[in-house]
Amino acid sequence: MKFVPDQTQETDVSVIEVRDLHKAYGELEVLKGVSLSARRGEVISLIGSSGSGKSTLLRCCNLLEDSQRGEILFKGEAVHWKGSGLHRHPADKHQVIRIRTNLSMVFQQFNLWSHLTILQNVMEAPVTVLRRDREEVEAAARKYLDKVGIGDKCDVYPAQLSGGQQQRAAIARALCMEPTALLFDEPTSALDPELEQEVVKVIKALAEEGRTMIIVTHDMRLAADVSDHAIFLHMGRIEEEGPPDQVFGTPKTERLQQFLSATVAA
Repeated sequence: MKFVPDQTQETDVSVIEVRDLHKAYGELEVLKGVSLSARRGEVISLIGSSGSGKSTLLRCCNLLEDSQRGEILFKGEAVHWKGSGLHRHPADKHQVIRIRTNLSMVFQQFNLWSHLTILQNVMEAPVTVLRRDREEVEAAARKYLDKVGIGDKCDVYPAQLSGGQQQRAAIARALCMEPTALLFDEPTSALDPELEQEVVKVIKALAEEGRTMIIVTHDMRLAADVSDHAIFLHMGRIEEEGPPDQVFGTPKTERLQQFLSATVAA
């Protein structure tokens, strides 16, 4: 059974909310008016074919990409913008830093620092960015490495780990920031099936704890198992969305039916 944290203080406020978001790269419009909302303890899965806008949407949520139109809110606080269109950028760098440190992102390619041990990788951002006490951070880092099942790998370097172990280290690093929400961008797509299951197990455990998460994934079984809400993106728009049993069990649109059939066949 999934644990859902007490929400009495935040009943009407989403952790992350996107309203009518538009994103373009020059003449190429990648997001064409996308809206989503993730409440505390909710898991949202973003699915769709390559080029549908999934990863771009996730990066816009974390302000790693600038959007041209629409609103992004973190716990009810709207991002402040300056400029317009292709020249629109966040106006307050301190707000950006604060939001990013509360929305920890786990990337497809791990992005671990090769010259640091696994423990040092996990500790680096809380110590240097958040200025937290080093001893407290080390205790937390060891706890999270234990949590993802690689507590015995603290003193080794990334190159000495398998891909699955490196991705679990990246998840521990994200958790050590004590974020309000976790954002996963195709966390298993760089792994072979056996190593993929190591990471899937960790993500499922986080979902059962009631962590707020947005997950971009090609793994339909993972999306169906952990999601409270699934969103199917097609050509920069939300083609269909709803509870996972509806989206995966009784898809309404022909495009989603085709997509799910293709993933099963693959």
